[in-house]
Amino acid sequence: MTALLGRAPAWHRPMMWTAGLMAAMAVVSLGGLVFDDRVLLGAPIWLKPFKFAVSIAAYCVTWAWMLSQLDRGRRLADRVSTAIVVILLVEYAIIVTQVVRGRASHFNAATPFDATLFSIMGASIAGLWTATLVLTILVLRTRIADPAARWAIRLGALVSLAGLALGGLMLGPTETQARSMREGTFEGFVGAHSVGVADGGPSMPVTGWSTTGGDLRIPHFVGMHALQALPLFALLLGVLARRFSRVRSELVRARLVLVAAAGYAGLVALVTWQALRGQPLIHPDASTVLALAGLVVAVAAGTSWSLATEPRRPEVSVS
Repeated sequence: MTALLGRAPAWHRPMMWTAGLMAAMAVVSLGGLVFDDRVLLGAPIWLKPFKFAVSIAAYCVTWAWMLSQLDRGRRLADRVSTAIVVILLVEYAIIVTQVVRGRASHFNAATPFDATLFSIMGASIAGLWTATLVLTILVLRTRIADPAARWAIRLGALVSLAGLALGGLMLGPTETQARSMREGTFEGFVGAHSVGVADGGPSMPVTGWSTTGGDLRIPHFVGMHALQALPLFALLLGVLARRFSRVRSELVRARLVLVAAAGYAGLVALVTWQALRGQPLIHPDASTVLALAGLVVAVAAGTSWSLATEPRRPEVSVS
């Protein structure tokens, strides 16, 4: 871990500078949460800038590290990553601008200015997904010696890309919004993160996820952060290998990463299914609980198989 952090200054500088800026903005947003008592759609107005700052910082640090693993396409990766930094800064600037104005940044088309800002955000998200796809392809082509790290990075990038795409589920008009457009009673919002209830209702602390209906931000969040979760899991396995002989084998660690990735992808699918049915995360029905139990059993079985199966050792001939 110390050696890894020691190489951090050599990682993609614009990404690292952006991560540092977002860390500072997280502190500013915390100040806003303390000193600004304004509420927007049922949540403290500075909560969104805080959450986005933390998420962008994690995204930038992770990709800056992953880019340091590339053995080809470095020049293209640097250019694409710099473009991503510009996209993220534009996105965040719009969020903060709307907070200062006391306006919603997402789904807001109430005025021409609000609609223009949201259109820019929509275009920036499309650009972010496309640029992340390019980086993901470069990562998939990279040769990484350790199998566990190789699969953690590749599958983490792929699941994260899917999670980023799931954000598109929030962009279409709801039935109520579509009806209001047809009837000429448009109220200024197109799209929503809640399913089955209106945005701004009762919610969980910190995350702001709905406690009365489905929330599409959950699969979006869980999916995107596979980018951090799976590489961190591989790193944890490397640490455990120093103390436990069972995970010293590269093959065993690689198997465990594959099981974890499959389980994580299954979790993303599960919370997506739950949200689309208008069901709160903390109030699952019997079908959701049964599906979760099946996923847990499958992951446990895969873990047991990974640990119980002895890797084959090369035979040594005696002459």
